[in-house]
Amino acid sequence: MIGWALRWAALWFGVAVLSVAVINGGRWLPSLDKAKPGIARRFASPAEPPAAAGVNRLAYPIDGHGQVVLDAIVNGAPIRFLVDTGAGLVTLTPVDARAAGFSPRQLAFSERASTANGEVRMATVTLREVRLGQLAIADVPAAVIENLDMSLLGMSFLNRLQSYEMRDGKLTITW
Repeated sequence: MIGWALRWAALWFGVAVLSVAVINGGRWLPSLDKAKPGIARRFASPAEPPAAAGVNRLAYPIDGHGQVVLDAIVNGAPIRFLVDTGAGLVTLTPVDARAAGFSPRQLAFSERASTANGEVRMATVTLREVRLGQLAIADVPAAVIENLDMSLLGMSFLNRLQSYEMRDGKLTITW
């Protein structure tokens, strides 16, 4: 009976130590740092993609306001975007929507969305293609919002990437 209790206690102690080490980014596992330096770093930055052959990356600098503004090609038209991880959809201004081939008569502003500036009317669309350099994503759900000052590159595009990360003053996207 005592042997059984000791085995269970040792097992739970091991699980607790491992959990604390993982939660604290591997800092409680100094022997791993000395034996294999790469192991603790993997715990510390799980968003860091492994360097692999055939992985494509683009990097965009963060501006003085901590934002990333980039130029993309949408349905063949150049559009300037603010990257917004808080936006569920790629969102176009009416002017940018027209440039991307959506006439004002095609747009039915029949839906509503809650934004940081309150509730707005929006028209949902599907973008045939959004292109950043060599990267092209097809059939991207999007919205056109009245009175929007700048188009937003939201999660309906970002979720289609292998990864994206803000670090060292730049946004790096991987596909």
